[in-house]
Formats: sequence, structure tokens, C-alpha cells
Amino acid sequence: MKLKLDDQGHAVLQDGKPVYVHDDGKEVAFDAVSTVATITRLNTEAKTNRVAKEAAETALKAFEGIEDGAAARKALDIVSKLDQKKLVDAGEIDTVRNEISKAFQAQLDEVGTKAATFEKQLYEEKIGGAFSRSKYIGDKLAIPADLVQSRFGSAFKIEDGKTVAYDNHGNKIFSRARPGEIADFDEAIETLVEQYPHRDHILKGTGASGSGASNNGGNGGQGNKSISRSQFDALDPAGKHAHVSAGGEVTD
Repeated sequence: MKLKLDDQGHAVLQDGKPVYVHDDGKEVAFDAVSTVATITRLNTEAKTNRVAKEAAETALKAFEGIEDGAAARKALDIVSKLDQKKLVDAGEIDTVRNEISKAFQAQLDEVGTKAATFEKQLYEEKIGGAFSRSKYIGDKLAIPADLVQSRFGSAFKIEDGKTVAYDNHGNKIFSRARPGEIADFDEAIETLVEQYPHRDHILKGTGASGSGASNNGGNGGQGNKSISRSQFDALDPAGKHAHVSAGGEVTD
């Protein structure tokens, strides 16, 4: 990326931050303070991971020489039964263990069901709310937030309490303005829309409004108000809704 300069050769600033132009022409204000903080955090995380690795290696030294883990576990189980044989024989111990295991499993299943319910509620509130409150969707897209969520909602997940978006290749979407940091919701949805093949049909001022879309033959956008049946069928529900809402026609 290159630093953006004005006519006098001075760096262009946005909110006190220098503006850089990426190879694809996207202009982003570079947040140096945030970047330095991110580098510091990553260095701290790397040190923490290294210390944890060394501690794990030290703990594993106690098991050096044991190659058959299954045999070791079996031996420990036998010793456990021998110690308890003074109270009950081995068969009764297995019975008691199975009953205890069933009771704990029932509790775990109940907790798991509650956790799944809470997770679903959290997703609907955090992700669904983000779509309905999005300034980018309201200002830039020609379709309502629920249709946008229907098309792009699966790209968002909640990880460690934060909203994280993934692109079509399964990669996390990172911020251009804050290198090293996960993109916030509006920056992520903008990236997903830019990668969407039918974006001209859902963006305001393009295919959705009958002007500015590509391949309009220089007719001021009038050419994309009428599309063939095969072109219409190729659109997803969001694209079809946008075309119809914009007064577009479908020809056989």
C-alpha cells in the first residue's frame, strides 16, 4: 500500500491518521497507536504460550519411558480396584461406577441443553441486533436488514464473546484500518458485500436502483431494469427482492 499525498505532496490525514491506498484502490486511515498496541499484545501472548509449553514439557517428563498408554491406564485401574477390594469386590465397584456415571451424564446433558439454548439466544441478540442496527446496511444497501442477515448471517460467529466474520474461503476477516485486529461488524459486512457476485443488485445506486451497475451499456442504468428469466432465476432471494423492489422487469 502507498501513502496518499495531496497536490502539494503532503500526507493526507483523516481524523489525524495518515491515509494509505491499498493495491485494490481501497483507502484506509492507518491507526498507528492501535497497531503498536496490537503488536505488544501479540508479543505478550507469544511469551505466555512459550511459558505454558515449557511447563507442559516439564510435566510430561514424569511419564518418560511409558510407551503403551492403554496398558498404563489398565494397570492403574487394577490397582484402584485392589485398594478398594477390602470394602466391596470388583464387580460391585463397576456397578457403582456405572450408576454414578449415568447420574453425571444426565446432569451434563441438562447443562448442555441449557448452554445451547443460551448460546442461541446470545447469537440472535448479538448477531441479529448487529444486522438491524448496522449503519452500513441502512446507508448502502437497497434491501432490508433481515434479507441481508438471511444471505450473510452464516458468515458470523461469536467467539470469546466477540463477533467474528469469515469470508468465503473460511478465513477470518481482519480490519484494514486496524491491522492485526478483527474487523468490526460494519467493516466485515462491507467486505462480504464486496465479494458477493450479485452485489450490484443489492447496493443502492447500482443494480438495485437501476443506475450505476456494471454492463449497462452506457444507458444510465436503464439497461439493467429488464433482465432475462434465466438471469432472474440465477439470483438469490435477496437479489430477486432488490430487482423487483427497484421496479425491474423479467423477460422470457
